[in-house]
Amino acid sequence: MNSHPKAIITGASRGIGLAVARSLADSHHLLLGGRDYEALSTLAAEFPSAVPWACDLGDSTKVQELASGIDSVDVLVHCAGMYTRGLVADRDREDWRREFELNLFAPAELTRFLLPALRKSRGIVVFLNSGAGQFSYSKGAVYSGTKFALKTLADTLRLEERESGLRVTSIHPGRVDTDLVRTVVEAEGGTYDPTGYLRAETVAEAVRLAVTAPADASFDSITVRPAFQSGL
Repeated sequence: MNSHPKAIITGASRGIGLAVARSLADSHHLLLGGRDYEALSTLAAEFPSAVPWACDLGDSTKVQELASGIDSVDVLVHCAGMYTRGLVADRDREDWRREFELNLFAPAELTRFLLPALRKSRGIVVFLNSGAGQFSYSKGAVYSGTKFALKTLADTLRLEERESGLRVTSIHPGRVDTDLVRTVVEAEGGTYDPTGYLRAETVAEAVRLAVTAPADASFDSITVRPAFQSGL
């Protein structure tokens, strides 16, 4: 039986999720969350101790089924999410529903299903949030709304689970050098310069800081900004 603490990472196949997996690989047994089983299997082979944990987070029945098979888990890191932008005047009900479903309801539900296992190990839940969960901005009502709500979820969960020993951390990074941010900058008409943004590995180190904090400490919220870039 693997003696390493167990960590579930959603969105582990790319971007920040992949960086988090790499950061924790030397100290944790990883359950790599994502939709593509084959890609996750290939990735798992790169790590000392990892298995694919393939699931569509929008499929509540499947999520509950997977979670029910886990007796104990030490770390749950929510990295999966989506980003869209647009004026309030142009957004319809379906736009709002779809983004809230993946950015808020899916992590809330997965956390709920895994709470017995997390309580058993007095574990930690890390929500990869955003600067958009701290500041509003034009064309960001839907995305920012989900992130403000996600922060509220984390803060509330922390209060409710304090007696169980569960720790809860929100990570609020500024813009990170990922394919998603490249797409966003291009849509804004800007010129993409990766040196102006955080590296995914830097954000992963903030996650690792929270995960490896001594038992007498909790990093409730960590904000990480690009050193030489203004804005979110």
